[in-house]
Amino acid sequence: MDLNSYATHSPFSEPAGHAGLLADVPADTPSLHRAVTCTIGHYRAGPTPSARQLADIDTRWVDRICATALERSPGPLTTERADPDKVGGCCRDHTLLAVAILRQHGIPARSRVGFAAYLTPGFHHDHVVAERWSRQEQRWIRFDPEFGAEQQDVPMHDLPRGAGAPFQTAAQAWLAYRDGHTDLSTYGVMPGHAFLRGPAFVQRYLLSDLAHLMRTELLLWDVWGPGLDEPAGSGGGAPMGLPHPAQVHTESIGATDRLARLIVAADDGDRGAEEDLATLWATSPQVRPGARVRTVSPSGRIGVTDLRARRTEWAPAADPGLAVLP
Repeated sequence: MDLNSYATHSPFSEPAGHAGLLADVPADTPSLHRAVTCTIGHYRAGPTPSARQLADIDTRWVDRICATALERSPGPLTTERADPDKVGGCCRDHTLLAVAILRQHGIPARSRVGFAAYLTPGFHHDHVVAERWSRQEQRWIRFDPEFGAEQQDVPMHDLPRGAGAPFQTAAQAWLAYRDGHTDLSTYGVMPGHAFLRGPAFVQRYLLSDLAHLMRTELLLWDVWGPGLDEPAGSGGGAPMGLPHPAQVHTESIGATDRLARLIVAADDGDRGAEEDLATLWATSPQVRPGARVRTVSPSGRIGVTDLRARRTEWAPAADPGLAVLP
């Protein structure tokens, strides 16, 4: 992926008529943190969300996030909003909005999908953080826009990398598992959850991180790729044929290993690995979502999302065969 492409909007970060709203937010990290937390309320980490905020969490596009925020409470993104007026979302939304603001300023930025060790002691929560390109230092600076510098006992504005880092990409976690360094039982949505953790969960998140690297910033609960009963993106409707979340897709372990190694190598500055990732994305329908993805929302809804039409067709709530993932 060309560096300059990260300085332009993806279909998900595109603000449409709200470009000025993004441009008004300074590009420094504390301002980004204020803007995203004043605009978006985490549906699990904050006050109990209202019904409309729970529906918000399936919004993918920055222009809709901005429109919803202004409808409920007009003013700049950095305006303090009452909790009920915030747009319901999660780490993915905090990060995408921060990335959109940086891109609006012409600064290369992207989101990364992985696991944070600083939210619950002894557990690695699924999490999305941002990276901004420093032209001065000629490196990607990884930061967590959801938290201020003083909110965690790690440097939120320049997260460390490497073994034992407080945030690990899904690729790092997968390779540590494959090398026998961890069993991944503490990697997932939350402690004590029977299914949404472990190797299969991390394997699926590898595809999400690749998609985000390729400027396709899907929801954490959008599903595609190996393990489905029908080809990714075919949008075949119910029953969804969703994979069991606790079962590793054994036929694709070799491909998962290769993908993880490429992502780690690209993060280490290997330009050849970057080119191989771009080629894999362009040529492999097994890793790239099609025009449609399955959306298995924590709100309790499951459906098929048409990414081009920007519309989700939700399955009947009474269908018992769909309640597989959160």
